[in-house]
Amino acid sequence: MTKAELLEAVAGAAGVSKADAERTVGAFFDTVVSSTKGGDKVAWPGFGSFSTTERPARTGRNPQTGEPVPIKASTAMKFTASSTLKSALNPGR
Repeated sequence: MTKAELLEAVAGAAGVSKADAERTVGAFFDTVVSSTKGGDKVAWPGFGSFSTTERPARTGRNPQTGEPVPIKASTAMKFTASSTLKSALNPGR
């Protein structure tokens, strides 16, 4: 699903304009990013939670030459699905 298709679906389901849906969805993602950047966890019951995880510095390899390449430490976004979402996606389990 593309961003345009997502916004159209959200606008239709909520009964609002596409512009309102875009502002709302954008505000949601901006809030998730700013909150997790500050070290908080953002949870939506029945859906899942967003948090950050630290990746330590490590040594990788250049696949063409096999030469060691340093990879810097970084922060990554992590999403953990709730048990409700997992059950909805896997009804036979």
